[in-house]
Amino acid sequence: MRTYELLSIIKPNIDSEEFDKVVAKIEEAITALEGKVISTDKMGRKKLSYDIKDYRDGYFVVHNFEMAPEQVAKFNRQLRLNENVLRIMLLETSEVKA
Repeated sequence: MRTYELLSIIKPNIDSEEFDKVVAKIEEAITALEGKVISTDKMGRKKLSYDIKDYRDGYFVVHNFEMAPEQVAKFNRQLRLNENVLRIMLLETSEVKA
């Protein structure tokens, strides 16, 4: 298992209940692929430096989680198919062992 950090930008035109459902769906996708959610940070609505799909702002969410490396491609594909997610950035944050 490796540790990853996911930054998601979610559409700003959804209400808070729908926003919570989108965040929960991301967490469910992690656990469905035998991963483990370490933490979730809802950073709130922020202005984007440039328009993404004609949106000027979005809700930023950071997930820290553990997942097997062979499951990451499936997870990435699921995120890209979610129409409420504007942009994602997925980084591996595992420490390098010497």
